[in-house]
Amino acid sequence: MSRMRVLVLSWEYPPVVVGGLGRHVHALVRELAAAGHEVVVLARRETGTDAATHPTTDGPDPDDPRVRVLHVAEDPAHLRFSDDMVAWVLAMGHALLRAALTRLADWRPDVVHAHDWLVAHPAIALADTLGVPLVATIHATEAGRHGGWLTTPLSRQVHSIEWWLARRADAVVTCSRAMRAEVATLFDLDPDTISVVHNGIAPRRWSVPPAATEAARRRWAPGDVPLLAYFGRLEYEKGVQDLIAALPRIRRAHPGTRLVVAGTGTQQQMLVDEARRHRVRRSVRFAGHLTDDDLAALLTAASAVVLPSRYEPFGIVALEAAAAGAPLVASTAGGLGEVVVDGVSGVSFAPGDVAGIAGAVRRVLDNPDAAHERARVARARLVPDFGWPVIAVRIAEIYATAPAGGAIEAGRPKIPTGNVLSAGDLTPPR
Repeated sequence: MSRMRVLVLSWEYPPVVVGGLGRHVHALVRELAAAGHEVVVLARRETGTDAATHPTTDGPDPDDPRVRVLHVAEDPAHLRFSDDMVAWVLAMGHALLRAALTRLADWRPDVVHAHDWLVAHPAIALADTLGVPLVATIHATEAGRHGGWLTTPLSRQVHSIEWWLARRADAVVTCSRAMRAEVATLFDLDPDTISVVHNGIAPRRWSVPPAATEAARRRWAPGDVPLLAYFGRLEYEKGVQDLIAALPRIRRAHPGTRLVVAGTGTQQQMLVDEARRHRVRRSVRFAGHLTDDDLAALLTAASAVVLPSRYEPFGIVALEAAAAGAPLVASTAGGLGEVVVDGVSGVSFAPGDVAGIAGAVRRVLDNPDAAHERARVARARLVPDFGWPVIAVRIAEIYATAPAGGAIEAGRPKIPTGNVLSAGDLTPPR
């Protein structure tokens, strides 16, 4: 495959990392560079800074000098993501576009790759101006995050930008077959035109010395009791409230079971309240953000890692748990159902099914040998199915075959008043 020049746009890129998207882009561009492609990343500086405190920088990625990173300063306008998201996103897009046009000089990409709706405006403008193909990876959707509902002005605004990006892109990529179906439904696309490229993992990052594993068990579950772990964002769609609701049933079958919840998010207090309501507050530890080393030690020490998502485009956390060798218990939401194969590489349950969570966890705790065999199978799949070299080759193939469709004139999408992912559901959530 010929060497290509690739311009990647992402609203998060190390050291600015909000969630899994930043880590995904970072790993992907490094692998593309390793394969010989010339990569420039267009990303932003920290929220709440400005050009005086955090000026725009242009130089090699500290982790891989083959990748050039243009980290763009925020504009002077006093805009806050939490107060006026769309205005903040538009300002960020303007700053990214201005930086690309003024600082990239004569460097011209062969393809523009946009990651999610937050960079739709500068990505579309650059692809239109340069006359090169636009590839868009849709990592998640606004409707999916809200169970199919677009009941607020903000949700409708975000959805309309997602629709525009997906319709304008010359090639659309999703991280799972479930996300491909969701994107096709929401944005009126032919699913056969959407490419599925899974997220990746670097397994060696999660190797843990035995002493660190033992120390984690003493820290989180003294007394050699069963230890369950969840890690990820603390948001409603992650379903941690369902896991907490299942914990009393689990503890009746396996007394003393402890749960560690690692991560931060807007629903932390709700989850604490749920633990009190179900009378398991003393059995649940809210660990907050853990360092990579501490998280890896927790995963290797866990009797099971439980991922109870109600909505999950892919579920990279499942790959990370598998890399650590932890037995997996996961819902079938979205991409999780593709990563965790029930009875083969883990144990599954239906999203939101509290009794199903309890039953799945008991299957693991009742038969540790079978659970560890499933964990071995899950880990063995990582390199051939989810290794970054495999993923980078697939993305490069998409770059090479994407047509330069050019600018389009699109009207506003019609947004149904009911559930956009469930036909006939006209009753909005409370």
